[in-house]
Amino acid sequence: MQNIKAYIMLVCASLFWAGNFMIGKYAFLSEIPPLSLVFYRWSLVWIILLPFTYKELIKYKDTIINNLPLLFFLGLTSVGLFNSFTYLSLIHTQVINASLFNTAIPAIIILLCFLFKIEKTNKYQILGLIISVCGILAIITQLRLNILLSLNFNKGDLIMIGGVLTWGIYSTLLKKKQFTLPLLTLVHVICTLGLISVFPQFLYEFSNGQIINFDTNLVYTLIFLAIFPSIGSYYCWAGAVSIIGANRAGISLSLIPLFSSIMAIAIYDEVFQFFHFIGAILIILGLFLSNKEIKNA
Repeated sequence: MQNIKAYIMLVCASLFWAGNFMIGKYAFLSEIPPLSLVFYRWSLVWIILLPFTYKELIKYKDTIINNLPLLFFLGLTSVGLFNSFTYLSLIHTQVINASLFNTAIPAIIILLCFLFKIEKTNKYQILGLIISVCGILAIITQLRLNILLSLNFNKGDLIMIGGVLTWGIYSTLLKKKQFTLPLLTLVHVICTLGLISVFPQFLYEFSNGQIINFDTNLVYTLIFLAIFPSIGSYYCWAGAVSIIGANRAGISLSLIPLFSSIMAIAIYDEVFQFFHFIGAILIILGLFLSNKEIKNA
């Protein structure tokens, strides 16, 4: 039952993060400064969580203080860097490129877990990873090789590589932690420490004249980002990693481009085509193989 719970949480996290890419591109088109969006997004998250976690923050203050360096690094890599890299990349590159680079996250997690001796990696995980990546490539290339070969590594692509690396580090460290905190409390602590690293970015953007305009669109955008890709996804992701580990959880990130395609179909009236079907089958097969255990190993 615990594994089933973890998989449901991973599907929800991937769905919410897919929405984050859609909103991130919308924010750019609406001329919302990216670093300011990150700062206000997580500031709203901090406010929303406080009534639910302040008692536990006091209760677990010793655990938080004793593990402050690790918690700060978790906040820096996830809230402080990954979100900023993502929104900045969407200014300079297409969503298709950003989605492509995100398929590398499971490989980064598996590699880092192996290097830090956090988890063992088996042949099924490697095979499942390869098949899932093939599924993602089937979707984002529409089964046409020329689309893949024509992707040029521009500034936005390089920025997204930074995001992929920071999320891989975050997920690996999340598994490495030896202490226990209630999930919402953990998210709130990561949010708090992440805001410390986001604030200088916000000041830099503000000093360069990029001032955010508060209107109805911004309010709706912030509410969506705070509830789903922030609280919801981080809660689900951290909970799933604690149950099944970073390696098996990481492969689920391949679902993000799949969900992004479904959203595009629903929002932009795109047609479900053959390459969508092939990609979905490959991703599901890859997820199944990556979670297959080797007996007597």
